[in-house]
Amino acid sequence: MGVFVLNHSLVKHKLTNIRKKDTSTKDFYQNVSEIAGLMAYEISKDFPTHDIVIETPICKSKQPELDCEVVIVPILRAGLGMVDGIRNLIPTAKVGFIGLYRDEETLEPHKYFCKLPNTIKNGICLVVDPMLATGGSAIAAIDVLKEEGAKDIRFVGLVGAPEGVSALEKAHPDIRIYLASLDEKLNENGYIVPGLGDCGDRLFGTK
Repeated sequence: MGVFVLNHSLVKHKLTNIRKKDTSTKDFYQNVSEIAGLMAYEISKDFPTHDIVIETPICKSKQPELDCEVVIVPILRAGLGMVDGIRNLIPTAKVGFIGLYRDEETLEPHKYFCKLPNTIKNGICLVVDPMLATGGSAIAAIDVLKEEGAKDIRFVGLVGAPEGVSALEKAHPDIRIYLASLDEKLNENGYIVPGLGDCGDRLFGTK
């Protein structure tokens, strides 16, 4: 359904902050969360609404409110860094979890954990992962969601490589892909160039 790269000055500025190798764990986590919130604002502009009658301090009035369940599904563990930023904007959103690890030799993803709310079947599912590198983890996570009955699925990432975007589009052509940046390429180790490095380690200070 298409790739959408956000053209927003604040997103670009905060993305530059997290690209810097000397950015602290605190600032890295904060900027990732803030970028996710800015992206959620753009992504949610077409969410369905329905009218309800409310009473303002002046009069009764017909006004719109959201008419959909929103489910945020972070791919563990780096995806966790994007959850708070989106929930700050959509506090009614449910959160599911999919745990995948990547074989360092084959780069293939393997599922080790899955916990999802039953609202995924009729809701809008935002699969969040800061990096769309080879596309393997995103493809595997979306496979799981479709098996569980999800129909409206959108991938939300910070930086993507052309190889990962192409793989995800080929595997799931019905999915919208939202990125803060489409980077140059993957290197020989499967990392995005220029990228962010290992986003999970940088988010949680494990290296």
